[in-house]
Amino acid sequence: MEKWSSSMPRRTFIKGIASSAAAVLTGCADTDPPTYGNLLRMGDVLTYKAHRILLPGHSLAREYDSSDISSVPAIGTTNPADASQAAFNPEHGPVYGRLLAEEFFNWRLTVEGSVMRPSSFSLADLKRMPSRTQITRHTCEEGWSAIAQWTGVPLSSVLEAVGIQPNARFVQFYSYDSWADGIDMLDALHPQTILAYGMNGRELPNGHGAPLRLRVEKQLGYKSMKFLRRIVVTDNFDDNGSVGHIQNGWSWYAGI
Repeated sequence: MEKWSSSMPRRTFIKGIASSAAAVLTGCADTDPPTYGNLLRMGDVLTYKAHRILLPGHSLAREYDSSDISSVPAIGTTNPADASQAAFNPEHGPVYGRLLAEEFFNWRLTVEGSVMRPSSFSLADLKRMPSRTQITRHTCEEGWSAIAQWTGVPLSSVLEAVGIQPNARFVQFYSYDSWADGIDMLDALHPQTILAYGMNGRELPNGHGAPLRLRVEKQLGYKSMKFLRRIVVTDNFDDNGSVGHIQNGWSWYAGI
């Protein structure tokens, strides 16, 4: 193995990193890379593969006591119906505005794709399913980290209800603003990955993603998408193009 020294050419060093990443990827060939492109993106792939190979698949994020709950600022999109916000979606924003005005009575979450029973769930439907409450830290890459209590239905329960097909490998999420995102099936089935409709003992506030948001406790906060309207189970990786994280300069996988 070549030893690093100050005299080692930079190109040789970079090639060494690339070779190491390739070796890790080869060691986990049953999963396609979740990202692509330049050296930075290769680092994303290396992180993803290392986490999947070396860490326990369903190790739990730390949970806190109620005395640890802190104030959580509402950041990013705070109202998808507000046309002045950068993430306003002209198709879905007005729909969200009408749903908000009627307190989400007619809101539905559709779940489709590689499932045996495509379904549409009301908020009442989801609340009738087994619930989970957890007090966890929202770890924000921009410094807005805070601890809150989240209540919702485990995503695994919803996926069980629709019957995911054996070849399903990713779960995609679509919101009422102009964002889409996805996680792999390991994180989707994690016991702490929930569809949250409650926060700190109350209904989920508008600024935090009402009526339903994703909580992925094993990844950075931006993966916990707010204002959910649709879930699609897929067989293949999708970067979501211009409304996804990769083309906007963020990692698709942000494991912690």
